[in-house]
Amino acid sequence: MIEIDGSQGEGGGQILRSSLTLAICTQQPFRIANIRANREQPGLKRQHLTAVKAAAQICAAEVDGAEPSSRALTFRPGRLQSGAYTFDIGSAGSCTLVFQTVLPALLTATGESRVRIFGGTHNKGSPPFDFLARSFLPLLARMGASVELELASYGFYPRGGGEIRSRITPVSKLRALELMERGPLVRGHAEAYVSAIPVHVAQRELQVIGRRLGFAPANLLLRALPNDVGPGNAVTITLEHQHVTEVFTGFGERGVRAETVADQAAEDAQAYLASSAPVDEHLADQLLLPMALGSGGAFVTRQLTPHLHTNAAVIERFTGRKMSVTPAGGAMEVRIH
Repeated sequence: MIEIDGSQGEGGGQILRSSLTLAICTQQPFRIANIRANREQPGLKRQHLTAVKAAAQICAAEVDGAEPSSRALTFRPGRLQSGAYTFDIGSAGSCTLVFQTVLPALLTATGESRVRIFGGTHNKGSPPFDFLARSFLPLLARMGASVELELASYGFYPRGGGEIRSRITPVSKLRALELMERGPLVRGHAEAYVSAIPVHVAQRELQVIGRRLGFAPANLLLRALPNDVGPGNAVTITLEHQHVTEVFTGFGERGVRAETVADQAAEDAQAYLASSAPVDEHLADQLLLPMALGSGGAFVTRQLTPHLHTNAAVIERFTGRKMSVTPAGGAMEVRIH
């Protein structure tokens, strides 16, 4: 039984999600204490509980402690099964985080799987659908994975109601990923999504991004969504380079000006462009686990986050595979051995 301290490092939900994935893939049970200890409201919230139940369902696991607000959990994986699965968070909790919990495991199943998840698709503090579709999954495809992902409906906080659908084809083993440079910029564009809020909010966001990043009007796209999926607002900046695509996001909130939302997203994009590193901090966090479960590899990232170090520690506990970091011209080269 592997013992995991949920308060280690950044002490968030990623420790639990990575442990669930790794337990299924390595067929090792684990016990985790102090779940989300460093968060304002510790313990299992709806999206984390859904991730636990989803992981248990795909492998017929035995689980103790899968209750709302639980701070301890024991998970004993059974045999992984491909199939058609539906998971409903029942709130605006993140669909993408639940998806990322089951995806690496289902890539190792014996047959194709189809997954539907209901909840939030564009959530603050989690990767939006656009990030998975444009940035993360193309790199998985480079590693040999075949994953189709569809946005069936949008879901914003606090209403939720979004849906993502996926078809996952298993692969015998993921190839090594070497991502050392991003190549020239092919295209940059921004999108502002609004639902059940004034359209001028999106227009103001796009004006800020156009001014700060120098995007032409044709690359500033206003996405007016049906009112029944809102209220909601998000802005994404997509930077397509030769070898990698990065997506930066801002989320509208009550009491926060549209200009502030756009400024933060633009600032993140500008910081990335000012560096030569192909991988930004959030993508770096996401790549570690599939690389460790596959044939390893390396990438250069702009900076290392507590999330990344914590994830690396959990991966090492289950697999014995270590992460090394070396300076690389003002950035950091991360290698999975």
